[in-house]
Amino acid sequence: MKLHQGLLAFLLFSSAMAGAAENFIVPNDLWMLPRSGTLIAQQPEIRQAVDIYLAQPDIKLIIHHGLRDEDTVYAEELRSWLLAMAVEPARIELRNDLAANSPLTIEIGKVK
Repeated sequence: MKLHQGLLAFLLFSSAMAGAAENFIVPNDLWMLPRSGTLIAQQPEIRQAVDIYLAQPDIKLIIHHGLRDEDTVYAEELRSWLLAMAVEPARIELRNDLAANSPLTIEIGKVK
């Protein structure tokens, strides 16, 4: 009986996790470096988000950023780099919903 309860709990947890959004935090340190396509493509967080995007045609990438001018500039730059990595413009969304000094976050979202 306990085995079945444990299995049921595991399955419920797994299905809840599968429905959860994935978020990738882009380190603030990235913006202190001279950037190139190679550097951006080698960032694990960005690479993982783009790999998921390329594998799933029904998702979009949502870039969350802060309200400061610098945050907006970094989000726009990241958007440009994502376009260079074959992400369709219609499948990138920018949202200025983070506190100042928060690192940019790339969320995997569903296309509606």
